[in-house]
Amino acid sequence: MDALGEAKRIKEKYEEKLMRKKGVVGCAVGYKHIAGEKTDEICIVCYVSRKIPVGQLAEADKIPVMIEGIPTDVIESGEIRVL
Repeated sequence: MDALGEAKRIKEKYEEKLMRKKGVVGCAVGYKHIAGEKTDEICIVCYVSRKIPVGQLAEADKIPVMIEGIPTDVIESGEIRVL
């Protein structure tokens, strides 16, 4: 399986668990961002309503750096509302 397909499979497997974490409003497969710049590294993206410093999060609400070998990225999106 290619990297994109593997990332999609793992995202689907863990999405429900990730969505239960405080502040998470969405999950997707995308490209990792470092210092605001998009890289070519495929990752699982967790969208949060507001980024909180990791030291202020309960252990259960922290997004792992990697899930089954696929990196993650946390992006602040604000609240997502259906119009």
